[in-house]
Amino acid sequence: MGCVMGMLKDKDRNKVTNLFKQIDNDVTILMFTQETECQHCEMTRKMLEEVSSLSDRISLEVHDFVAEADLAKQYGVDKIPATVLLGDKDYGIRFYGVPAGYEFNVLIQDIRDVGKRNPGLSEAVMAELAKIDEPIHLQVIISPT
Repeated sequence: MGCVMGMLKDKDRNKVTNLFKQIDNDVTILMFTQETECQHCEMTRKMLEEVSSLSDRISLEVHDFVAEADLAKQYGVDKIPATVLLGDKDYGIRFYGVPAGYEFNVLIQDIRDVGKRNPGLSEAVMAELAKIDEPIHLQVIISPT
């Protein structure tokens, strides 16, 4: 799937819409930007507006990183643009920068997984993960080079 200039191609919009039909529960996307949007903030917002419009189960809330600093801090957001995915709880899923290219597919799959309340992992893997009793900070850095 591809996203160009924050706008989905028709074939990709159809794929995403069909994937989102698997969502059984509400998903809230929080997007942090600022009053005078940076280039990447505007592109991210436009992309998320389009993505969230593809399912009644998905809502988008756009927040000002500066004016709503307490909310940003509550979600551990320290830079913009930032995207936070919420379901019945905060799963700790964050995207910084424009979730385009390789990250776009991950964003869409993460939205679906949050909406299904199921990460698609085997019972054995889930059992191992349940043994982790302290927070883990995991960052994935994407570079197309």
